[in-house]
Amino acid sequence: MPTVLIVDDYPAVRGAIRAGLARYSEFSVCGEAADGADAIEKATTLKPDFILLDLAMPGMNGMEAAPILKRLMPTVPIVTFTTYGELLGRSLPSTIGIDAVIDKLAGIEKVMECARNLLGVATNLTSG
Repeated sequence: MPTVLIVDDYPAVRGAIRAGLARYSEFSVCGEAADGADAIEKATTLKPDFILLDLAMPGMNGMEAAPILKRLMPTVPIVTFTTYGELLGRSLPSTIGIDAVIDKLAGIEKVMECARNLLGVATNLTSG
């Protein structure tokens, strides 16, 4: 089962994402990180299959962490889940190692759809 590392500076947001992902049986959360530096440390330890990364965080933000994470784990998809996606433009995400940008208003279903596409995972809902 593919694992997900959730990176967001707000514990309540991380909890909501974790709860949303729990509705699906094809992924499991391997850990959470509160900023980019924490994400790099946890990713190297936990070896997730997928990283869900917020952009705006204190300390090391997602834009600073993404290229480091991609260099350390080149085959692991990095998806930003942010309210600031429009600030990235069209070419910057791939330049810094981000595979997809999802607006937080799109919801967890959009994250799951993206994760399935990037990882080639078949749909398997445990609840509707």
